[in-house]
Amino acid sequence: MTKDFWKNIRQKINWPVFIWSGGLLLIFVLFSIINLEKVSNFVSTGFDLSIRYFGAYWQFLMIATFLVGAVLAVSKYGKVRLGDTTKPEMSYFKWIAVILTTGLGAGGVFWAAAEPMYYFLDVPPMHEGIEGGTTEAISPALAQSFMSWGFIAWSVYGAVAAIILIYAHKHKGMPLKPRTLLYPILKEKILTSKWGAAADIFCIIGAAAGTIGPIGFLGLQVSYGVNALFGIPDTFPTQLTIILILLAVVLVSALTGIEKGIQILSKINVNAVFVIGFFLLIFGPGMFIINTFISSYGTYITDFINISTFRGDNAWLGSWMLFFFGWFIGFGPMVSIFVARISNGRKIREIFLVVAIIAPIVTNIWFTALGGTGIFYELNNVGSISEPLNEGGLPSAIIAIAEQMPLGLIMPSVFLLLTTLFVVTTVDSMSYSISMAVTGEGNPPKVMRFFWAVIMAVIAAILIKIGGGGIDALQSFVVIAAVPVSILLLVVLWYAPKVAKTLAIEQGIVQKK
Repeated sequence: MTKDFWKNIRQKINWPVFIWSGGLLLIFVLFSIINLEKVSNFVSTGFDLSIRYFGAYWQFLMIATFLVGAVLAVSKYGKVRLGDTTKPEMSYFKWIAVILTTGLGAGGVFWAAAEPMYYFLDVPPMHEGIEGGTTEAISPALAQSFMSWGFIAWSVYGAVAAIILIYAHKHKGMPLKPRTLLYPILKEKILTSKWGAAADIFCIIGAAAGTIGPIGFLGLQVSYGVNALFGIPDTFPTQLTIILILLAVVLVSALTGIEKGIQILSKINVNAVFVIGFFLLIFGPGMFIINTFISSYGTYITDFINISTFRGDNAWLGSWMLFFFGWFIGFGPMVSIFVARISNGRKIREIFLVVAIIAPIVTNIWFTALGGTGIFYELNNVGSISEPLNEGGLPSAIIAIAEQMPLGLIMPSVFLLLTTLFVVTTVDSMSYSISMAVTGEGNPPKVMRFFWAVIMAVIAAILIKIGGGGIDALQSFVVIAAVPVSILLLVVLWYAPKVAKTLAIEQGIVQKK
């Protein structure tokens, strides 16, 4: 690579944002190495304060985002076409696949197997009088999982924010950065504003920390899995090897660009999910999955307000529902940027339908197929899933479930591979979004994308090596980062309808009064 190439890269980087965001992550790792206990205690305190003082606001924000998007989508404004083209760059299936796998990420296997089982064994407090581990606990357990990964959670992934981002980027020439969400307030001042820089930094830290966690979990889970299946030592060298394999796949994807790499990975992930889901319906507990999904969705819809606004147990909320809400909020702007990047030429109605309706429904079906299968096996053989889950934690759930499936000799390996592909797609997409946030370009340099992937993988490996809950502390740190990010997202609720109205008038959909 020539000197001109590196000079061009240096000129594109917003150095204050790059140094602050990357520097704070490195400081977190450095202090974790020096004294992990103090770091964990500090993060735990920040986590508790975030849940206590912002939990109710987050619940309002999530519901309000969904409602604002729904009203825009069903109104005349839903016809507004965003961007500078009438021909989207991706087919509908590829577009949905990329959004689905980017948003679902590592949770597609980590939590799909374990979360419903946790709720089944210990029923959430808003469902009083139901004993855990019984048939009565099935619907509340899955309904709670649907809430964590449902309509209001997915809506912060660009169902509304993409309106402002695409408008400001394509119509006003602003960069694809988190600060661009402030364009309706600051206009061109966002390019130099300290508030804009702060928005970029907090959103990058939230997305990076939220990506490092799944990389670490991947190393731990796959290492646990290959030890259980093949007797390979569950040690740090094995975990490091797994992370290096992930990096190699991300490098190949980065070199092929968004038109091939991320699209191909997303398509493989979605096809694999459909194949496995169909396999479980035909050869597994098919009728149980179907009946459970229908009854659980009934519980989810009828108890929607009760579940989404529950405030009775702050400790439980912090451990479960608000933990996931904080994660979605922390990731929200960066995923929204990615959605905006691939949605040029789409209508407001299309984006809302895919992000806030189709993606969560597919997610909930998948959670029922995987988590519901685990519940079925637990009901028929008490302890077959719960005992490994209690002893080995999150990594053991998918192995315990997969071993009892038809073709149980190969299914654990299939799920370990699927887990790896999901995490690779998450790392690839987030490194792309972070690179856009640092450079402001819709097609950031490939070397920048791979640099962020390497940094996140190295931090994950360091946190695994030092042990003692380093990965868990970083996971909780995402929720702390969600506090300033959630304030940024409030701006979206007020200004997205105004932008939609402006575009509707320009496109002749409504008349100017």
